[in-house]
Amino acid sequence: MAQDTQENLPVPPPPAAGAVPVSAFRRLLGELRAAALSAVWFSVLALPLVVFRINSASGRIDYLWGRLPRLAAAAFLATLTWRFLLRRVGFSRVRRAVVEAGGPPPEGARGPEGSWLTLLDRAPAKRAILAAGALLLLSIPFWATPYVVTVMITALIYITLGLGLNIVVGVAGLLNLGYAAFFAVGAYTFALLHANLGLGFWACLPLGALAATLLGLLLGIPILRLSGDYLAIVTLGFAEIVRLVLVNVGFTNGPRGIRNIPPPSLLGIDLNGSVKPLLVPRGLLHADMDLNKVFIYFVILAIVALTVACVFRLENSRLGRAWLALREDEVACQAMGINRTRAKLTAFALGSTWAGLAGVVFASQITFINPQSFTFLTSVMVLSIVVLGGMGSIPGVMIGAVVLILLPEYLREFSDYRMLIFGLIMVVMMVFRPQGIIPSTRRVYIYRPEDHAGAPAGDALPPEGARP
Repeated sequence: MAQDTQENLPVPPPPAAGAVPVSAFRRLLGELRAAALSAVWFSVLALPLVVFRINSASGRIDYLWGRLPRLAAAAFLATLTWRFLLRRVGFSRVRRAVVEAGGPPPEGARGPEGSWLTLLDRAPAKRAILAAGALLLLSIPFWATPYVVTVMITALIYITLGLGLNIVVGVAGLLNLGYAAFFAVGAYTFALLHANLGLGFWACLPLGALAATLLGLLLGIPILRLSGDYLAIVTLGFAEIVRLVLVNVGFTNGPRGIRNIPPPSLLGIDLNGSVKPLLVPRGLLHADMDLNKVFIYFVILAIVALTVACVFRLENSRLGRAWLALREDEVACQAMGINRTRAKLTAFALGSTWAGLAGVVFASQITFINPQSFTFLTSVMVLSIVVLGGMGSIPGVMIGAVVLILLPEYLREFSDYRMLIFGLIMVVMMVFRPQGIIPSTRRVYIYRPEDHAGAPAGDALPPEGARP
């Protein structure tokens, strides 16, 4: 009876060719209405900041009403784009849930084999990208301006800091909000040893790394029982203690800082006096370029290469697996026989080592340091690099550092809205790609019974006492 009733129901006629469904038209009207209301509301809120401007010369208020329509149009388009992206994210989540449940993917969905990320993951593509990137980085000082080289030195310093913090936060899962303290220790070690003992850059480079390592061990011992928010608060307080000590202790020269920090030398050669006259007439160097800055650039580039190699080997070592287990579940990590104390201490010590190296290079680059160079915002910037790039991902952290350091510099033309654009990009990134620019990939071993169906019975299990 129910089947007969369903068969007798009227069938709706098919839509005419080119006709727009009523539901889609209503949805479009709703999106336009919501975008218009958001634009009006944003324009009202921004009215005092955008339209009203105090003229200090004449002492009166100028009304710039011409800015308001452009602001409203920009807010309208931004809202439409935002809502469209939110719908796309929702659709992709539904599609992923359907595929994981065993159902067929929606029409038009591409598999992972058609993604451009899969093509880049192949070995020849990786080697080509690495070779092109290395050639580009090595050639920058010979065609760029001094400003570009200075910005790139800063970016490479923050890449080193990001890779060091990635060991603590991204791999071991220990939230550290006081990373600037180890950065400051490396810089002040170089500055104080040069000012009091006359030591140079190359002698102070390992000593600065050693001092930061010892400080990391000193911090790691009392926080072995802490995790999560409590660990973050303790590291934040530790960084503030270090900063206040640098401000109030006499031998650090207090808030006045330490000046005349020398750059690294190359076998005592005067680079600007002997090498620069050979390069500038041949067009191989900018006329205003300081070769000491170029040498610092190559030094920090070598440190970055060393850092990448060491961090990669650490992540794929036995210690790196222990850090991953510590990040996933601390109780299960200890139950599996991993020494949790040693894992935490080594994470803090090795992460602090790279901060000390970066601090020595930073001091030699700017030749002047004071406690204001190592505030809480420095720790936040390095942590943002790790989170934005992808926690646990080496290429992600490198790209995150380049984006967060170069983006504010090249947005200086929009001086009034530079930080607004910067913050908006961060928000959009965290909403639509919370795993980071390049998320970390983990090896997953899947056991398939059909692959071992024809194996002899004696080969099904490993011999007794064999290591997996």
